[in-house]
Amino acid sequence: MAYTNGNMIKSIDWLTVVIYLSLVILGWISICGASYDYGDMNFFSMETRAGKQLLWIGCSLFLGFIILMLEDKIYDWFAYIFYALMMLLLLVTPFLAEDINGSYSWLKFGSVSLQPAEFAKFSTALAVAKYMNVHGFSMDRLKCSLPVVGMVLLPMLLIVLQRETGSALVYLAFFLMLYREGMPGAILFIGICAVVYFVVGIRFGHNMMPDGCTPVGEFSVLTLIFILSVLLLNAYCQKKESIKYILIYGGGAIMLAFLFSLYVIPFNLLWFLYIVGVCLIGYLLYLSFRERLMNYFYVAIFVVGSAGFLYSVDYVFEKILEPHQRERIEVLLGMKDDLAGAGYNVNQSKIAIGSGGLLGKGFLNGTQTKLKYVPEQDTDFIFCTVGEEQGFLGSAMVLILFMVLILRLISLAERQRSRFSRVYGYCVLSIFFFHLFINVGMVLGLTPVIGIPLPFFSYGGSSLWGFTILLFVFLRLDAGRTSR
Repeated sequence: MAYTNGNMIKSIDWLTVVIYLSLVILGWISICGASYDYGDMNFFSMETRAGKQLLWIGCSLFLGFIILMLEDKIYDWFAYIFYALMMLLLLVTPFLAEDINGSYSWLKFGSVSLQPAEFAKFSTALAVAKYMNVHGFSMDRLKCSLPVVGMVLLPMLLIVLQRETGSALVYLAFFLMLYREGMPGAILFIGICAVVYFVVGIRFGHNMMPDGCTPVGEFSVLTLIFILSVLLLNAYCQKKESIKYILIYGGGAIMLAFLFSLYVIPFNLLWFLYIVGVCLIGYLLYLSFRERLMNYFYVAIFVVGSAGFLYSVDYVFEKILEPHQRERIEVLLGMKDDLAGAGYNVNQSKIAIGSGGLLGKGFLNGTQTKLKYVPEQDTDFIFCTVGEEQGFLGSAMVLILFMVLILRLISLAERQRSRFSRVYGYCVLSIFFFHLFINVGMVLGLTPVIGIPLPFFSYGGSSLWGFTILLFVFLRLDAGRTSR
């Protein structure tokens, strides 16, 4: 079961291992800087976060070694068992976990706390890879794709029940892998549209147009839905005559109604847009039956679904999101300026990064982080420590290392001989990319603060172990690719 093949060690991608070790070391140095108190230089003490993280790092290296020692086929054989056990653990976690800042996602074992959600990513990736590896699987077939989506959404739902929305959103990264494996680009397009609808609808929902009668948010989104439907028709139907009719009559009517409301008699343009939308849907259904082309029907579904999503935004924002999450989104979108409340973390983080300049203030010399102005500066906001102490060049080096890792994982995934290994590899790199993008984005004030760690940098054993398992299982699969 161990290294039965003498060439196995040579088959390990040591470049990835070196990148991993580099990131882990830099992460530990950043934790030393972020958790340092003046006068306390003993970073190896188990009483300090730096000392505890060093212990987690040692355990992670040992864990990675064990993973490489095991037979690679184990991860295929026991994929569903790992997944079932993790789903069961996620299910019972809210009943066993203590309330930590409103979240029930941490299990305590004496002085050690672990977050099952971090390990569920690994089991979900394995289960999805195993299911997609069966003969005859195709993303184009609904009976194949729906179970995969269900496997991804199930842990998301269970983690949401733990009130850990940030960790749940990480599972959206799996859709990047699904796109690589044949998921229609329209799905990603719809996802991007949903984000745009949400942002515009929330940001401008209470603003009024110059006519004083029409909400800017709803008018903008409904008009955007009309424009996007035309673009979809042009891409998937290519009936120029039908597109011309829709643009002339639909677009022209919207423009004339806008001018009439602005300069003649003000009225709520939404009612006119509703009429245009109903006419558009009816016309698309008519074309679908007349020309026996289902694409017209799908575009009609897109219009209906987009409108339905728009009018569900307020409910989701007010009823589903937690108050602190709503405040963070409002601050991010410029709807609220709360530098002492919801926007405090991000504001202090940007101050810390900006104060670092080009070369940084040097190790342990960051005033913003040493004086604890940035909450969670050694966990979710640890990148601000990098920016303050190492400056722009140090931050750029860290980001370059992460991008090299992601590009390397793409290369490794593409050279796999089995679909199981390739799918798992793309799951791993998608998760890494999502964490990197969101974490750095929220530190810079570009994305909402949802509380997810920066891989290999943020303090904590759960995240470090979770990322280590994800990466080293893939390295083991890659090392055994020649034997399959």
